[in-house]
Amino acid sequence: MTALPLRIALYQPDIAGNTGTILRLAACLGLCVDLIEPAGFDLSDRNLKRAGMDYLAAVTLTRHVNWERFEEARINAGRRLILASTKAAVPYTRFRYQPGDTLLFGRESAGVPDHVHDRAEARVVIPMVEGQRSLNVAMSVAMITGEAIRQLSA
Repeated sequence: MTALPLRIALYQPDIAGNTGTILRLAACLGLCVDLIEPAGFDLSDRNLKRAGMDYLAAVTLTRHVNWERFEEARINAGRRLILASTKAAVPYTRFRYQPGDTLLFGRESAGVPDHVHDRAEARVVIPMVEGQRSLNVAMSVAMITGEAIRQLSA
């Protein structure tokens, strides 16, 4: 399988196990991952390795020391930024993904700050029943990435 023209970006992730799960997903689907630091854990964390298992060696991971460096690289590559946000209005299944999109997911504890939110070309939401706050970030990544792949493969 060749690499898909999508990227997953994680903004300052808090939980090593979630990041490991997302890296494993990316390795299995042929996706590249951008990790925007600082992370809330050491990247050698045993929970990251346990969740990612031996798949970590198969994923293309680019670490960015901060948001500004990530943005510089993304803009230079001509990639559109699609933010998953509970503040968005467009359901992720109704959005039209394009080759080259970067799907951005925020911190488990706080999402992304306003200045990051404002940089996204589009924002998508996973509709949930009223009164529920959010899904686990690894689940959100799988759902939204799955829909983007479905659309781009059609």
